[in-house]
Amino acid sequence: MSMAIADYPVLNSSLSADESSLTFHGRHNIGIAMDTPRGLLVPVVKDVQAKSVFEVAAALRELQQLGAANKLGEQHLTGGTISLSNMGSIGGTYLKPVILAPQTAIVALGRIQTLPRQQAHGSVGLSKVMVANWAGDHRVIDGATMGRFVNTWKALLENPTNMLAHLK
Repeated sequence: MSMAIADYPVLNSSLSADESSLTFHGRHNIGIAMDTPRGLLVPVVKDVQAKSVFEVAAALRELQQLGAANKLGEQHLTGGTISLSNMGSIGGTYLKPVILAPQTAIVALGRIQTLPRQQAHGSVGLSKVMVANWAGDHRVIDGATMGRFVNTWKALLENPTNMLAHLK
C-alpha cells in the first residue's frame, strides 16, 4: 500500500475538523484493524515508507502479539494516516469499511477465493480472487484518483516483482 501511496499522496492525507485545511502526510502510518480480546482495535505500523518488508512484518508481528496479550497502548493506536481492515482473516468476503477520521481512505480485504474466471485465451479456469473494498472521503479524493490508486496497488500485488524497484 505504501508504494502506491507514494504515487497518490492524497490518500495519505487528513482533513481538519473544521474542514478548512488538508494535511498531506509524508509518513505512511498504516492502521491495521485487529480482532483483540478488547474488541476491534486499529494499531498503527508507523513509517512504513522507510521500512523494509521484513521490518514491516516484524512490526505487524509485534502489534499482533501485543493485541493478543491485551497490551496495546495509546502509542500503538494513534497516528494512523490510512487504514486496512481484513475480513478475510475470519472468513469474510465483503465489508463496507468506514473511514477512521481524520483519515481520508480505508480498504477492507476479503478472503481469497478460488473461482472460475475467463482466462487469456477464452477458456474458463480457476483463479484466486480477493475482494478489496475501498472507501475514500469524497471531500478530498475523487473517484478517478481512487480508481487509479487501486489499479496501481492491484498491479503491485498481482506482480510482486514490480515491487522490487521500490523495496528498501
